[in-house]
Order: sequence, then structure tokens, then C-alpha cells
Amino acid sequence: MFSRSVGASSSFLRHYDEAPTLLNSQPQICAIGADGEQDAAKRKLAACVSAQNEPKILSAPATVILATDNHFHNHLPSLFPHNQTAKSWFEHDAALRETSAFRNGTLQGAYLIIAARALGLDTGPMSGFDNAKVDEAFFVGSPHIRTNFILTLGYGDPSSIFERLPRPKFRTFNRIW
Repeated sequence: MFSRSVGASSSFLRHYDEAPTLLNSQPQICAIGADGEQDAAKRKLAACVSAQNEPKILSAPATVILATDNHFHNHLPSLFPHNQTAKSWFEHDAALRETSAFRNGTLQGAYLIIAARALGLDTGPMSGFDNAKVDEAFFVGSPHIRTNFILTLGYGDPSSIFERLPRPKFRTFNRIW
């Protein structure tokens, strides 16, 4: 699956969070296991994923659980300092918090993938897992943190990864108004 390791200190981890989110909310939470340092955690995560994803988790040099913090608004006074009322916009609207956290946390996950790919890393985003099991295993006591997706990172073994798959032309699924 992977031919070389990648350290969690790689430059993409230092820079991916500089990209924009709504009100600079930065709602993503990353739990990172890298380069064999977290073998027990990788086994714990592997027990929460589908059978076809288990070997991917176990062989990956780095695995990231990308989750969203539905209490992100508590950090807005420091992250969006020029408007100290921003926190109040979310305090009494759980649905707005959840939607905003999920949407912007997903953006941050995409930024992470783009940053890793720009450095030549292979990425394996996956959603074949039991969210409740992952949340219980890694975010126990924090019900406001919910897993979004899992990402494996490393330098893939060319003999075990697909060539780039076909991409549809823009107008196949999109339109311009």
C-alpha cells in the first residue's frame, strides 16, 4: 500500500490551516497517528472501519481522523476578534453550528489534501467507517466533536495504487448560470 513513511511534522501540517473558513472559525479537529508511533491507536481505528479499509489504516504511515467541533463558536472571540458579537450568532442555534462546522471542517479537510498532494504525498480519503465507534474511541467525553472522514497519507507503492482515475468534463455535472 505505502512504500515510504511520512512524519507528522511535514510542512503541510504546519501550513494547511492558513486557508479561509467562515469567520475564521477553523472548526476542524485532527487526530493524527504517524510513522508507527501510534500502533495501538491505529489498531483501535482499524476496528471501526470497513473490512476493505482496515489494511489501508494499518499500512498507512500517517492516518488523520478529521472531525468537526460543533462548539467552534466558543473560539470566535479570539479567531474573529474584530467582531466580538460573532459568538452570539451561533449560541442558540445548534443546527446552524452543526451545519457551519461540518461545511467549514470539510473545507479544511480539502485544504489538507491539497497541501499534502502539493508535496507529492498520496492521500486516501475514506468514509467506510462507523462514525459513532470512531467518536467513542477517539473523542469520548466530547460529544460536540464528530468525525467527518478519515485520511491516510504517505508515499504510495506504485504497484498497489490506481493510476489517476477519469475525471468528467466540467459540464457533465455542473452548469454555469
